[in-house]
Amino acid sequence: MSTRKISRALAVAATALAIGAGAAYAAQPAHEAHGGPGGPGAWHGHFMKELTQLHDQLKLNADQEKQWQAALDTMKQGHEAMRANHEQMKNQFKAVQQQPILDLNAMAAAHQQIEQKDAQLRQQTTDAWLKFYNGLKDQQKTTVSTALKQRFAKMESRHEKMRERWQQHHGAASAPAASQ
Repeated sequence: MSTRKISRALAVAATALAIGAGAAYAAQPAHEAHGGPGGPGAWHGHFMKELTQLHDQLKLNADQEKQWQAALDTMKQGHEAMRANHEQMKNQFKAVQQQPILDLNAMAAAHQQIEQKDAQLRQQTTDAWLKFYNGLKDQQKTTVSTALKQRFAKMESRHEKMRERWQQHHGAASAPAASQ
């Protein structure tokens, strides 16, 4: 795989993680955003803490700092816009459900339109993080790569635990049915 493809893959992964982490919570700790430590969304704050630690490790120059802030702002704005899009879709669906006959075509069109808007927002965020990443020196890219690899390993571990719990739950649920 070429260096360009690897850096793009890492940047895209970082963007996906950033979007999924709830960038709207970057300005406030998770316990303030969700009513208490360890509550719903506490991992948002944890991710932002990791992002801040990465930022501190990179020792950015003035131009890199501007690109970091631009990427972070783009990510936050994109996340807020996506939340607004989904709230709009939810309200549209509630209105459509009041009709005696559902207009599934209208519902599908509204959903498709939101998906397209969200895809544009994700691409804008990806482009901003790629611009930042491409402006880093090799040592800084190594730092980012190491942080991402650690994050990927944590995610895989969590997913494996979830798979195990799912299998235990479904294995236990299907055992009585099998014995009958």
